Amino acid sequence: MKSARTVLMATLVGALALTAGQVMAREFRSADVQPPDYPTVKAVVYMGDLINKETNGKFTIKIFPNSLLGSEKDVIEQVKLGALDMVRVNVGTLNTICPAMMIPLMPFVFRDTAHMHNVLDGPIGDEMLADCSSQGLVGLAFYDSGARSFYTKKPVRSLADLKGMKIRAQQADVWVSMMRLLGANAVPMPTGEVFTGLKTGLIDGAENNWPSYQSFHHYDAATHYTLDEHSMAPEVLAMSKRVFDSLTPAEQATVRKAAKDSVPYMRKLWQEMELSSRAIVEKAGVEVITVDKAPFKAAMAPLYDQFITEPRLKEMMARIAATP
Repeated sequence: MKSARTVLMATLVGALALTAGQVMAREFRSADVQPPDYPTVKAVVYMGDLINKETNGKFTIKIFPNSLLGSEKDVIEQVKLGALDMVRVNVGTLNTICPAMMIPLMPFVFRDTAHMHNVLDGPIGDEMLADCSSQGLVGLAFYDSGARSFYTKKPVRSLADLKGMKIRAQQADVWVSMMRLLGANAVPMPTGEVFTGLKTGLIDGAENNWPSYQSFHHYDAATHYTLDEHSMAPEVLAMSKRVFDSLTPAEQATVRKAAKDSVPYMRKLWQEMELSSRAIVEKAGVEVITVDKAPFKAAMAPLYDQFITEPRLKEMMARIAATP
């Protein structure tokens, strides 16, 4: 009898423990405007696997790609409110609420990819990520986004060719100002509307990296890619501060580590996709145009005085310049 009672109690305790574990289990929802096979999406899936393993299945991440939950601007608001757990977003959208994110957005701020990695992987990068905390976002990691260049329906062989062109700009003041300084007419719009804009003539061109140009099929409508490489604006993986603060210190550390550990994986995928994307569009007949970057750099120089005005940001810029 005692044995039966013991077995019954053990069964009840086990059931209660299982129920408690199920209640405590959590699925973080993360949004991305990119398709499922894009490096940023795969990197967050990889991060989810790391978290799932580290927490013995307690935490998982579900990705909503392809702008399923809205544009980058829309989902940022959802994350700030805690209605959405995570988001991968470009600094071109994020800088409007996190001042320090303006710095990596500036044209020609990084000498090359190695310099960018040295800056973003170090204390300066951590300071930039922390700058979003007051806005309800916890910056977790920087992902690569390559070098952004212009692609247009008519060839751009010099700065003068951009004059009067209707160029899509990301939905932030700095991008609008950048287009104006280059002599183009800025047309702000979400990434998901660019293809239709090109097809209908609403815009004459846009600017982005090789993988985005290829994966969104923008090369079907804009067949000239001008390698001015004016920006290496990275991507940011951020979490809702409300959600992050609901976690224990140990759980927070697990999330942060998994995010950082996903970065090398993302960069490897990125390098592979960048080479593949360029090969695809070149095979499709896209004209790749090499230009003198100096006139582009000179034309964009006033952006620094216009947008980098805080002393702390200017000091950060100086430290970036001094970073090997």
